[in-house]
Amino acid sequence: MPDRSLTRLRIVLTVFFALDGFVFAGWVVRIPAIKHQTGASAGTLGLALLGVSAGAVITMTLTGRLCRRFGSHPVTVACAVLLSLSIVLPPLARSVPLLGLFLLVFGVGYGGMNVAMNSAAVDLVAALRRPLMPGFHGAYSLGGMLGAGLGGLVAGYLSPTRHLLGIALVSLLVTCVAGRALLRESVPVPPDRPQGVASGGRPLAGTRTRGLVVVFGLIALCTAYGEGALADWGALHLQQDLGAHPGTAAAGYSCFALAMTIGRLSGTALLERLGRTRTLVVGGTTASLGMLLGSLAPSVWAALLGFAVTGLGLANVFPVAVERAGALAGANGVAAASTLGYGGLLLGPPAIGFMADLYSLPTALTSVAALAAVAAVIGFATRRAAVG
Repeated sequence: MPDRSLTRLRIVLTVFFALDGFVFAGWVVRIPAIKHQTGASAGTLGLALLGVSAGAVITMTLTGRLCRRFGSHPVTVACAVLLSLSIVLPPLARSVPLLGLFLLVFGVGYGGMNVAMNSAAVDLVAALRRPLMPGFHGAYSLGGMLGAGLGGLVAGYLSPTRHLLGIALVSLLVTCVAGRALLRESVPVPPDRPQGVASGGRPLAGTRTRGLVVVFGLIALCTAYGEGALADWGALHLQQDLGAHPGTAAAGYSCFALAMTIGRLSGTALLERLGRTRTLVVGGTTASLGMLLGSLAPSVWAALLGFAVTGLGLANVFPVAVERAGALAGANGVAAASTLGYGGLLLGPPAIGFMADLYSLPTALTSVAALAAVAAVIGFATRRAAVG
């Protein structure tokens, strides 16, 4: 595959990663308004929000098979269309059960697009022989920051229906343009793989391969657990335990997300310098130390510093884990690792809440540090599989 074609493919996939983050963030910033619109309590809203997770997890387990049959590029475009159309559904809900159903559809598009575009990215990374996955995930983070920022600007002027309809139209337009470009590009075949066999076409076979994919999925889970925990509990910890002003408390996750974005955008250079194993070990260790500071610090500013260090540490762990799973088992590997990783987002918030009731919120948040350390240990233990 010519270098120019690979460059075009890299640009197009970067657009899809950014689009995914942009659309998802657009929905997230309108959750308070839609909660008010449906009359949901905190508990019933939590149940409705499980629709996104359920739809994503169910679809992730199936998307690997679809990529093997139809190819990761067509599946990416199809899921992007579904995601774009389904974003208009939540603001139309006037009851909590209907909201949950609409979010299930949204989760199907979101989960399917994540597996498909990551599978396509794994093929490109293998063909270029460069560790580019952090850059793609950095584009997702940038898209999310743009979507959240735009949502915050228009929230006071546009209803959720008009706002999300506008996002849908923009997303469909981008999908039309980028999708045509993506469908014109063939799936790249790495030099060390027989012609005509891309990662999407390889089944998840072999006991050792399955075991390694599960291991990398567990690394992804450890990372996603921390991300979900900080998103849902970070601000509360700053405000409730450290007496932070609400505005300062809200900046906690922003510090984490910004640091993670910076870490991912510099991730390719870091991987080329350190290799995958050292990046996993250093990243997990850094995140563990950062979260110990963030959860146990006696002052707000020290905790914010801890959150930022945690974001830097976790930034490249998830992309590397998904890339290694995909390199081992193609689209099915990406699907398995992504499903386990997304399970971390599901597990984190309720687990933190349960431990906070038993002990305290600062103590509960140290579990993020513990799992980051586990990710570092696993990364070192699987160093022969994570060559580089």
